[in-house]
Amino acid sequence: MNDRIATIRQSMMFSGHLENDVIDLLSLYNCPKTAEHSLRVGDEASRLAAKFGGDPEAARTAGLLHDISAIIPNNERIRVAQELHIEILPEEALFPMIIHQKISRIIARDVFHIHDPSILDAIECHTTLKAKATLMDLVLFVADKIEWDQPGKPPYLEQLLEQLDTSLEQGAFVYIAYLWNQRDRLKVVHPWLIAAFEDLKAKSSAYPVREENR
Repeated sequence: MNDRIATIRQSMMFSGHLENDVIDLLSLYNCPKTAEHSLRVGDEASRLAAKFGGDPEAARTAGLLHDISAIIPNNERIRVAQELHIEILPEEALFPMIIHQKISRIIARDVFHIHDPSILDAIECHTTLKAKATLMDLVLFVADKIEWDQPGKPPYLEQLLEQLDTSLEQGAFVYIAYLWNQRDRLKVVHPWLIAAFEDLKAKSSAYPVREENR
């Protein structure tokens, strides 16, 4: 077992009740806001899964665990990713926050014993999404953007919710396009996000991208 994973597992007594254990672990590592966000995302993911024909319980599990890597400080994430033998893309090396989605996958698997590939894959791409996203990928991605972890109301929220009446893909595309519109101001543009944009753009009946930014 990796030393980092062993340390996390030894840091508290796990009850086997996922919600309580997620809250307790995040609280132990002084991440109460992430715990609150994760609960909200779990509930929203469950709701979206029920609406779009997915597995609500699996979606809630993904939501509860998607940001569990918040227990790893940002300035340690690249080193931890190396320890966990995670592939580090150049964009992730430049902007380590993004690699938290990959670290969360490992913690979900090795600390919380989640082995459902659909849950783990969704956790791994919940920030960037990816091409050919599954229903679970889209559910978690959209839930995370609805219940975002920043102050105030998300600037894209109204349009995202409107597009969910059309499809889950359309809702996801609203946020992807929101990022694409400001890509010149982003620290990095992750290749998975680029692939997701191109994939969803091809499937979308609307193209909410400002032409002057292209």
